[in-house]
Amino acid sequence: MHFEDMNWMMLADYLKKDNRVMLVLGMTEQHSHLSLLTDSLIPGKLADAASQQTGVVIAPTLHFGISPSFMAYPGTLSLKTRTYLKVIDELTRALYAHGFRRILILNGHGGNAPARSQLAELANELPGLQILWYQWWTSATVIEFSKTHNLPNQHANWEENFPFTRVAGDSPAGEKPFVPHGEHIQNAQETRALARDGSFGGPWQVSDELMNEMFDLCLKDVVSLLAFDQ
Repeated sequence: MHFEDMNWMMLADYLKKDNRVMLVLGMTEQHSHLSLLTDSLIPGKLADAASQQTGVVIAPTLHFGISPSFMAYPGTLSLKTRTYLKVIDELTRALYAHGFRRILILNGHGGNAPARSQLAELANELPGLQILWYQWWTSATVIEFSKTHNLPNQHANWEENFPFTRVAGDSPAGEKPFVPHGEHIQNAQETRALARDGSFGGPWQVSDELMNEMFDLCLKDVVSLLAFDQ
């Protein structure tokens, strides 16, 4: 159940019986052979499936985040950190003003991590506000899944290669050598020179059966979190 499928009166009726909402924090950035909106699509699909099971409403996805390192790749739309934090602050305050008190953040992009501190400040300031933060790829569920199947977690490799993130058919066969990560903070041109097509290495693709299994495990996490320990 999305905002786009409701009018304001329908949402007012929802708020009479439930104060939960899911907010997807995505990103528009390069993902090698995968969709530019991969970081929005994966948490968005999880939110869709969780909403179907629980009836919890989904706020519009924020498709823009923080990704200065990928600005040398066409299609990456990065906000400055201070701009992003202001957007997160005002969106959360707006949801709170309308009566939402339990917000599950489904974050799809690692660069959005500074939002956690902004949300913590809001949790201190706004009485009764509960916020949960879920990053599917850093969850204990996915870490364990990756270890079990001996699959490395890297940007734009098998881990994000779902049927719904593919835009050009199957990805290349085999594996890509890992892109070295040092202590040097690279600019966008340096990042592109190292990552080339954009993947940070490892297997390009695994079976859809494995991907569906991982998705279902993450969905269980999300549904469990929506209980807000009640």
